[in-house]
Amino acid sequence: MLSYRHGFHAGNPADVFKHAVQIALVRAMQEKPAGITIIDTHSGPARYDLSSEWALKTREFEPGIARLWNDSVGLEALQDYLDQVRVHNPDGRLRIYPGSPLISAGLLRPVDRLVLCELHPAEQQALSACFAGQAQVQIEAGDGYQAMQRHLPPATSRGLVMIDPSYELRDELDTMGKALRQALRRFAHGVYLIWYPQIEGRDLPIDSLRESLDLGPEAWLDLYVEFPPEQRLGRMHGCGMVVINPPYRARERLIELTRKGFGGTVHHV
Repeated sequence: MLSYRHGFHAGNPADVFKHAVQIALVRAMQEKPAGITIIDTHSGPARYDLSSEWALKTREFEPGIARLWNDSVGLEALQDYLDQVRVHNPDGRLRIYPGSPLISAGLLRPVDRLVLCELHPAEQQALSACFAGQAQVQIEAGDGYQAMQRHLPPATSRGLVMIDPSYELRDELDTMGKALRQALRRFAHGVYLIWYPQIEGRDLPIDSLRESLDLGPEAWLDLYVEFPPEQRLGRMHGCGMVVINPPYRARERLIELTRKGFGGTVHHV
């Protein structure tokens, strides 16, 4: 779908949770020296101006990153995430919000690679402009699920695939499940990180994805946050992050982050 634009939603409470988990997972994987290929299937434009007309129309960043920016005392669990956002706001004023591609790029070691997939032509252009001249970053135009298959297994021995669609289509989980079954056949020991929303009246049956993939509890970690009333985004009352094949070094770290940083819950531990 080409109608969804994340610029309206950048920096909201769902982004805060998603990107904090992303950083913690990458950090844990990088404790081993072998290189990692990070594949982002739904990249977006990477960089968001919170003073733009789009961001100011919804102001979803206010209960998200802006709330933490103005009052981060005691949030030790989120300091790494906040530090990554501060890199893009060096004068101390919150204006730029980094999306997952920019966050991943900031975490790359010399041995790591980043593949960014995007379907929307305008956002492809923004990605290309943002990462021009960066040899470790490759931009893939077109469907992210198809692009993912072309890069699996990765040239590096280890890989992280991040899947973050808009869920505008009601059959998104079915499409995702088919793509993941193919990906797991090609790269069974890869790590897959999936963001999902929970929307009043049509909560996603995320467990059905696990059942369709026939994964046991050790291969499936479901981290979930229920938003307090002041952080709800219309009918979106919460969101989750599923980690398929969570590394041993990451599991307890991600559970602690979810519980201490967000007061969230963990399923299928």
